[in-house]
Amino acid sequence: MKREHTVYFKVIRKDETKRLRGLIYLEEGKEPGLHEFEQCLRDCGHNVQIMDPERYIFKAYQDGEEYLIDVLEDYRPAQRDRHTENLAKSFIKQDPLL
Repeated sequence: MKREHTVYFKVIRKDETKRLRGLIYLEEGKEPGLHEFEQCLRDCGHNVQIMDPERYIFKAYQDGEEYLIDVLEDYRPAQRDRHTENLAKSFIKQDPLL
């Protein structure tokens, strides 16, 4: 059975940097490697070639422009636990009477 693995990466151009994400589908218990990251970036529309295999940095070309893509291996977006936030709010006094 395949599971979904979210890949976060930074696209670094001369005038801007964007944080984007893509998806890789892998067999259960398998971790993505260099080739899976490369294929994911190609599926996202980037014409890439590996620049630094140890740090997963790719060089990409689009419309005559060269830019870098840095795959963020350990990136975790901020996780909010709504249940915990609501529970914490229940302990806060609303408007104290003066």
